[in-house]
Amino acid sequence: MVSLNLALSLLLATGTQAFVPAANKPFNSALNAVSKKDTYSVTLLPGDGIGPEITAATKVALEALTTKCGFTIELKEALIGGAAIDEKNDPFPQESLDQCLGSDSVLLACIGGYKWDNNPRELRPESGLLKMRKEMGLFANLRPAKVLPQLIDASTLKREVVEGVDVMVVRELTGDVYFGTPKGIDVIDGQRVGYNNMIYSESEIDRIARVAGDVASKRGGKLCSVDKANVLDVSQLWRDVVTQVITDDFKDVELSHMYVDNAAMQLIRWPKQFDTIVCGNIFGDILSDEASMLVGSLGMLPSASIGESGPGVFEPCHGSAPDIAGEDKANPLAMILSAAMMLKYDLDRPAEAQMLEDAVEAVLDQGIRTPDIKQEGDGCKLVGCKEMGQAVADVVASMALN
Repeated sequence: MVSLNLALSLLLATGTQAFVPAANKPFNSALNAVSKKDTYSVTLLPGDGIGPEITAATKVALEALTTKCGFTIELKEALIGGAAIDEKNDPFPQESLDQCLGSDSVLLACIGGYKWDNNPRELRPESGLLKMRKEMGLFANLRPAKVLPQLIDASTLKREVVEGVDVMVVRELTGDVYFGTPKGIDVIDGQRVGYNNMIYSESEIDRIARVAGDVASKRGGKLCSVDKANVLDVSQLWRDVVTQVITDDFKDVELSHMYVDNAAMQLIRWPKQFDTIVCGNIFGDILSDEASMLVGSLGMLPSASIGESGPGVFEPCHGSAPDIAGEDKANPLAMILSAAMMLKYDLDRPAEAQMLEDAVEAVLDQGIRTPDIKQEGDGCKLVGCKEMGQAVADVVASMALN
């Protein structure tokens, strides 16, 4: 914990209120979906850059799936990011939040772009993303990094290093230095001083540890908790709470601990040692991006952000790529796989989720590639965003139902 003198000096300098941890209320459940039903309401957030293109391709794939399997997903679009700033002067307007909260799930494409980089912080697309996470209580981010055999040579690492890699990073999403107070930039003793507060309460650590334990128990049964307990008091609390939760309530899970600097090295040196990784917000931000590059392209990686109740948000890991927006060059597969995660975790449709994942692999088996995953001399067919989405839809339509 920061010293009382430092905390008081920062409070005096900023005039902000100190962070008050939430009550130590146990988080008793982990991954929850709405009950399986015939019709679902899903909010679509196309966002910026290539977002509308990958959204359109994903809609085609989802329509093929719902038609094949005999259920309905009612898709309704809303604004977020730069598009919302341009139209509403707000990166995440209240009407978008209300619509998301009233849906069974939320499917987000991507946000941001050069156009808004020089805006004040409250009018940057990323502020809308942070607001959405906070207001919807999305405290847990699930980010898989699975190396598909069809794309193994797209990785910058050697085949023997990445072959068979299947890692899930569970990142705490609403605490740590991104949300801790006091924070700011002030003039102290004649010079500018910037500060952020890395802070976690027991209840925040408890609930993310339970999600990680639940995920690990359904995967390979191994959980590595990443921290910096040799230097940071907040990380010592993190380690203590994670150990207690997993030891007491997830006895089938093998728990290990690793310092973040070593974890960053080990992810490159020997990634197959990891199954499930749990970490705080800033460490998770960095490590999940590093893990994603084991696969070779961010264009292949989905993610899920979930809370204690209400809808989750499912989105590809990549950015908005404004340099190729409107050119039909984007890879929609990460968003299609994000839709599969939505079906699995929010809509209680695991069989349909598997169909969508299988369709993506089948398309790759057919040698169909967008520019980001096309290798020179691989003999594969180069296609655009629209054609890739249609290819997935065609495979889904041809599948036999169990």
